[in-house]
Amino acid sequence: MPDNGLFSLTGQVAVVIGGGGVLAGAMATGLAEAGAEIAILDVSKDGADARARAIEAMGHAAIGVESDATSKTGLEQALAEVLKRFGHVDILLNAAGVNSGTPFFEITEAEWHRILDIDLTSVFLACQVFGKAMVDAGNGGSIINISSASSGPPLSKVFTYAVAKGGVNQITQFLARELAPNNIRVNAILPGFFPAEQNRKLLTEDRVASIMGHTPMHRFGESSELVGAAVYLASRAASSFVTGSILRVDGGFTAMTI
Repeated sequence: MPDNGLFSLTGQVAVVIGGGGVLAGAMATGLAEAGAEIAILDVSKDGADARARAIEAMGHAAIGVESDATSKTGLEQALAEVLKRFGHVDILLNAAGVNSGTPFFEITEAEWHRILDIDLTSVFLACQVFGKAMVDAGNGGSIINISSASSGPPLSKVFTYAVAKGGVNQITQFLARELAPNNIRVNAILPGFFPAEQNRKLLTEDRVASIMGHTPMHRFGESSELVGAAVYLASRAASSFVTGSILRVDGGFTAMTI
C-alpha cells in the first residue's frame, strides 16, 4: 500500500491480537505496509512468529508474542514486551475469535464460556490493558474491534458467537464515548462472510446458497478487502473525527431485506 500521507502510519506501533490468523494477519500486514511497526499477539507462538517473520521479510519491523487474550495477566506481560521493543502503543486491533454451530439446546456451559471469553472478554481485557497504556502515554490512539454480521439481527446457528459480537459493538460504542477526551478513537469493522478456519465448517451448501442470496455482491469477501478499512480506522489523518462507528465490509449483506 503506497504511503500518500493521508493513510500513513509511519512512526506508529500496532498491536494485533489474533494476528496469527488469516484475516487478522492480512490486516496486520496492511498496517505494516502503511508504515506501522507491528506486534503480533496470538495464543499460538508459532502462528505469531510466522506472521511476524513474513512481515519482517517485506522490510517492516515486527515481533511475535505468545499471549492468551483471555488472561489479563498474559496481556499485561505482552504489553511489557511490546513496550520494551517499540516503546509505545498507538493502535490496537482486537481480532481473536472462535465460532461454533452447536444447536441452542446442545450448547454446554463450557462452550458458552469459551466463546464468550475469546470473542468478548478478550476485547474487554485488551481495551483495559492497552487502552490504559494509550491513556497514560497521552498521545491518543486508535482501537479497532472486529464485529460481525451476526451481531444484530443475529444469524442462525451461531448463538453464542452472535451474543459475543453484539457485546463487541457495545464495548466499541461505550469506549468511544469514554476515551474521546483522551483522543483515543474506538471503532469496529463489521465483516460480512470471509471464509476462514473458524467458520469453514458452518459453510454447508445450503448455507452458502442462503448467504449468496442475501449478499448483493453475490460473493464472499477476500481477506485483502479488510485491509483498507483497518488502515483507514488506524490513520489519524484519514479518520481523525471517526469514533463509535461500526464500519461494514460485507458486500451489502446488512443492507439486504427482500
